[in-house]
Amino acid sequence: MPAPAPRLTLIDGLIREFDRALRTVAAANVAARPSPAAACPESVTLPEARRHAAGLMRVNHAGEIAAQALYHGQALTARNPKVRAALLEAARDETDHLAWCEQRVRELGSRTSLLAPVWYAGSFAIGALAGLAGDRNSLGFVAETEKQVIEHLESHLHELPPDDERSRRIVAQMQADEARHGADARDAGGRDLPGPVRNLMRRTARVMTRAAYRV
Repeated sequence: MPAPAPRLTLIDGLIREFDRALRTVAAANVAARPSPAAACPESVTLPEARRHAAGLMRVNHAGEIAAQALYHGQALTARNPKVRAALLEAARDETDHLAWCEQRVRELGSRTSLLAPVWYAGSFAIGALAGLAGDRNSLGFVAETEKQVIEHLESHLHELPPDDERSRRIVAQMQADEARHGADARDAGGRDLPGPVRNLMRRTARVMTRAAYRV
């Protein structure tokens, strides 16, 4: 019979989370799936359109930084091992989104948000608190987050330059993945969040969106 895996100490866990944060924020993320834009030629040529598209995709990249941090924070404090595994699996999908958005921002001749460490640290803390509130509340937080993200991505599909098919395909695939994550969280027993919490989440997201578009 194989020996049981050693339990991680608090220090081990903190080192692991620091490593995840560093790789998410500072390293070039690699997608497990091909980019949805891979077969689509570049079509955005006007400088103003390219700047606007880059700003929107920079916002999406910042959102994926936050999503990674939320999932990792929630997984750290999850009580049920199955819930923890589901959160980490969803985070792996978000790594694809992160890589796709970063690549698209670079293609458009721009950079990702300089505030990425802030987005990660704040979101990780929020995720850890959501996990401490209990697994059903944490899953409800996932479901509500994904609902709001889907609405945000829908607005980007309308705001992107009409000829930016590459960005549009990435956003559409992200939207489909987020819908699946939200449905999985609800099916796993996610509890509806109170109205004030949902409103606070929306206001926080608006602040992040405005800042990430510019910085």
